Amino acid sequence: MSDYIAPRHAKPFVYLTSKTKALHFSITEIQSRMELRQPDALNLEYTRTMMGFLLFQPAPANVGMVGLGGGSLAKFCYRHLATARISIAEINPHVIALRDEFSVPPDGERFKVLQTDGAEFVRSFPMHFDVLLIDGYDSKGLPKALSTQRFYDDCFHALTAGGIMVVNLHSDHSGYEQHIDRIKRSFSGDILLVEDRHGGNSIAFAQKHQPLTAPSAGSLRRPPLFDDAIWKSFQGLFAKILSALEEKN
Repeated sequence: MSDYIAPRHAKPFVYLTSKTKALHFSITEIQSRMELRQPDALNLEYTRTMMGFLLFQPAPANVGMVGLGGGSLAKFCYRHLATARISIAEINPHVIALRDEFSVPPDGERFKVLQTDGAEFVRSFPMHFDVLLIDGYDSKGLPKALSTQRFYDDCFHALTAGGIMVVNLHSDHSGYEQHIDRIKRSFSGDILLVEDRHGGNSIAFAQKHQPLTAPSAGSLRRPPLFDDAIWKSFQGLFAKILSALEEKN
């Protein structure tokens, strides 16, 4: 008889209001929130900031994600980056079981949710990613396996040349500075931090084999098939990220 014991995963719950549906592990912290009238919209500010990768990779062919949650980023990329292949690692089966509650698209040729450990996903996925979005918090915070030096090294190796890694970190959590140092070591010291002061999130951007640089004047273009109104709504956010990049440089 095998001695293997399957890991126990916390069960999230859904909190419904007249306008939104949210995924929680505890009532004090929101994992994901969806607008009922616009299921594909990005309701939380930090998720919009993570989409800042479009400044550096406007038309990725392969997007990898660690952490499904309520599927906000997955749904948004599926709709607005209509030529991208999107692969998501989610270790918690109870989270995956709620995918229909949050209008997450079904698995298909260019969209797939995999029940797997995020660290193993990054280490062994058969294709390289143009973009890696890391948002793998669970009921206890950021799992150790998703914050080691090896993990960030594996993220670096999983990217194509010029590929972008984007990590959601909580700036008020213990170990925050250590996570930043590890990302810097994996990416030759060059990262950009953009803070969401309202939510306490700090979004780290890092690019493989080249420093993050602002797009040249007139070079930023709306990705193919990207909704024009949504693209225009990102301009203020892009300005914030470019300002942070200018300050860093």
